[in-house]
This record gives sequence, C-alpha cells and structure tokens, in this order.
Amino acid sequence: MAANTFENDLTFENDLSLISEASRAYLARKHRMLIGGEWVYAASGKTFDVVDPTTGRVLACVPEGDAADVDRAVNAARDALRNGPWSKWGPVQRERALLRLADLLERDGLLLSEVESVNGGRVLQSTRFLDVELSVDYLRYMAGWASKIHGQTIEPSLPRTDRSRFTAMSLREPIGVVAAITPWNVPLGQAVWKLAPVLATGCTMVLKPAEQTPLTALRLGELAQEAGIPAGVLNIVTGFGPTAGAALVKHPGVDKIGFTGSTETGRQIGTLAAARMKHVTLELGGKSAMVVMDDADLDLAIPGLATGIFSNHGQNCCAGSRMYVHSKVYDRVVEGVANIARSIKLGSPLQPATQMGPLVSAKQQERVLEYIRSGVEQGATVVTGGASVAAAGCYVQPTLLADVRQDMRVVQEEIFGPVLGIMRFDDFDDVIRRANDTQFGLGGSIWTTNLNRAHRFIAESESGMVWVNTHAVLDRSVPFGGFKQSGIGHELGEEAIRHHTRLKSAIIALDIRG
Repeated sequence: MAANTFENDLTFENDLSLISEASRAYLARKHRMLIGGEWVYAASGKTFDVVDPTTGRVLACVPEGDAADVDRAVNAARDALRNGPWSKWGPVQRERALLRLADLLERDGLLLSEVESVNGGRVLQSTRFLDVELSVDYLRYMAGWASKIHGQTIEPSLPRTDRSRFTAMSLREPIGVVAAITPWNVPLGQAVWKLAPVLATGCTMVLKPAEQTPLTALRLGELAQEAGIPAGVLNIVTGFGPTAGAALVKHPGVDKIGFTGSTETGRQIGTLAAARMKHVTLELGGKSAMVVMDDADLDLAIPGLATGIFSNHGQNCCAGSRMYVHSKVYDRVVEGVANIARSIKLGSPLQPATQMGPLVSAKQQERVLEYIRSGVEQGATVVTGGASVAAAGCYVQPTLLADVRQDMRVVQEEIFGPVLGIMRFDDFDDVIRRANDTQFGLGGSIWTTNLNRAHRFIAESESGMVWVNTHAVLDRSVPFGGFKQSGIGHELGEEAIRHHTRLKSAIIALDIRG
C-alpha cells in the first residue's frame, strides 16, 4: 500500500466573504474581557494576536490578562456568590436563565459556528454540531437539574429519651467560585460544559479559554448578559496558561478548578490544588484503543473506525488512535479505513465540500508530523497520508501507520491529530492486555457481534468510557471521565452537579414534650 498525495480541487485558504456579515463584524471588533459585568481591557494594556490556522494571518486581537486581571475576576465572582442578586436566586430562576441562554446560543448558532471554524480550522458541520447544537442541548438538560438538587433526611441511631430525640439531614450547597480552563479543540462546547453545571448549582465562575481560540468564549459572555445572568456570575479572562492560568489556579478565592487539557498541565494543576485543598475536575489526555474482532460487522465497523480517529481532525481526547484488528479481518479493515482516509477532502473549513481543515496551529502541525516521523524511524509503514500539504495552512493528511509495535511512541503517547496506529492480534486475552497497556484510561471500544465478548471487554477495560460498535459518542446524561493519567472526576450527567456542590450534614436534637 502506498501513501496518497490527497490532491483535490479545494482551496486551502479561508475566504471570509463566505461567512455572514455578522460574523465578519464580530471578528473585526476590538475585543475585551468580561469582569464583574463590565467589558474591560487588561490592566497592563497588553494584547495578543489570534491567528487563522488556514493562512497564518492575524484574525483578531484580544487582551492579555494576567494575575491582576484574574484577581479582579475572582473577587467579582466571590462578591456575586455572597452578596449580589445571584445569591438570592432560587432554582427556578436559575433554570429559566439557563433556558434563555440556550435559546440565545441557538439564535446565534451561525455566527458561533462560523467564528469557531475560522478561529480553529474545524469544518462548519463539526462546529455547528459539537459546539453549538450539543451546547444548546446541554444547557437545557442542566436547566432541569437546577430544581432537582437535594439532600436526605436521615434517622440517626442516637439514644432517645422521654424528653428528646434526634433527627438528621444532609444538604447540597454551591461549591463556590469555579475556575474553568478550557482547551482549543472544542472551545465553545467545552466552555458550556463548564458553565452549565455552575449556573444550575448556583456557583460563580472565572473562565480562561485557550489562547488559540478565545473568540466564542467572549461571545458566550455577551449572551450570558443578554440572558439576564447577574454581573460577576460569569467572568472571562483571556490570556496565557503560565500567567493567567497559573494565577487562576493559585488564587485563594477559587474553591474548585475545572480543567480540560494535557496530562502534563493537569498534573501541575492537581499538585497546586492539593496544596490548597481545592476541589478539582481534570479531564486530560487519552490514547483510546479500538478493538476489531473477527465477528465484527465490517460494513458498520469500517466507517465507524474511520470516524473514531478522523472526527474533529483527530484533535479529540478520546480519539481512537490505536486500532487492534483480528488477523482474520486485518487486511479488509485496514484497506477499508485507508480508502476512507484517502477520500477525505482537505481544504478551507468554510467550504461545504471540505471534510477536514487544518490543525489549530503551526505548533500542533509540527507536533503531529514529528510523531509520524518517529513512527517511521521506529519501523512503522505509512499506509496512506504521512505528510502535510503544499499550502500555507496547518494541514496534515489523514494518516494510517501499519507495522507498529506496542512500545512505539505513536502507540504510547497522545498525538492529538489524524494519525492511526494499526496492530493485529489473534487472542482475545492478549488484546485486552495490550489495550490496557497505556498510562491513559479515557476511552476504548470493541467492535463485535458477540454479546459475551462485549460485556467482558466492558468489565476488563481500564478506561472510564467504553463503547460497543461505536466510538467517541457522548451523551449529555452519561458521565464522562477517565482513569489513570486521563484525569479525575466527571463531566456531563448528574455527576457534574455533584462536582459543583459541597455536602453538609446536620444533626438536630428535638424536644418532644411540646
């Protein structure tokens, strides 16, 4: 099998005339941060450029927030939590605010999707579905939880007398000020994942979006104001991880940290949080395995496997970047997935025919290409792809690497790009062991028509998410989180509510005489 040149007739540069006038006007704005209900510049006056990954040209300019801005934002969030109108809102008021925000996201779906595609390089159908539609659904789902947060009444076993008896109860209260640090791969979606349970539980938040993709987070702040969410409940500081992000994690006014990003950064945050006894939710890296059994329905499996790795350009924490295929179906599966990879049209994310745009930055492009080179140097064979394209943007061809071994970097380390390492197996016990042979534990899938095998894989898989005959499918009601170096805690579902509340117990002595 030979590598493919991926030639097509699509242009690789964005033509901003293809997006709406409203989106162009938003990109051209002088952007500011949201602190305490006011739109402000950084205290230092510094700004930084936001770059279009299809061309490398400057797309917009945003404030470069630092510790001084973080301090203002955290103080505003704490004041809103304790003293502002938000502290007096009941569950129904929070529910209605979430529903209004969902309606506004739905109204502005085109603008949000277009801005996200231009800013991050992701195709419009991806940003519309992952960032807008799922965010709208999640806000509405979390709106329902606002009025369903409850504790328990408990009958204690303490001794009773003729004069008194005891009763007990538990309460769930807002955990406090939440620091949310979000990644660049699904920027708006991740911001909403963090914000929705904050609003449902009555917490307040300071959001630091990824420096590569801050623009839709700022628009989210405008919509939150329009939805009537009080000042200080949502604050947004744009800036860099080592300055604004670090200051936010260390700030004594922060009660909980919600972070999605690399395992390395997550470890640092976890260490800092532990020293200050802060609550954390860390959604970190992954190296998900896709296991294809000899009895799999290949007509279903082959396109599903391709989607499992190439969706969102492979920039997905639970991307199926390792594929183990039974020897009996190995050739057919590899050729089928390779044919799909070769057919993927690369180009500007604004063109309707484009199926994969550029990666988010030149730095990420070089990272992915370096992993491909390391795989080849260690003995892997390029089935298809394996290179960039002759364009200014940060493009990487969808790539399949065969003849990889368990000890290779491309098998053990997260690449975060459209690169799939393929291995064959014959024994079910062996493939479960190999699938678990990783520092990560975010996700994994098995493709089989044997129900017993599927249940055994679910039971023995060392990952927080397991899929059967599909991969990387998420639902707003199903908890999402990982094992091992893939993180701590969960997002989505009822677990997200639990992570944003603190549990308080009370024991009451009652005088029963009158």
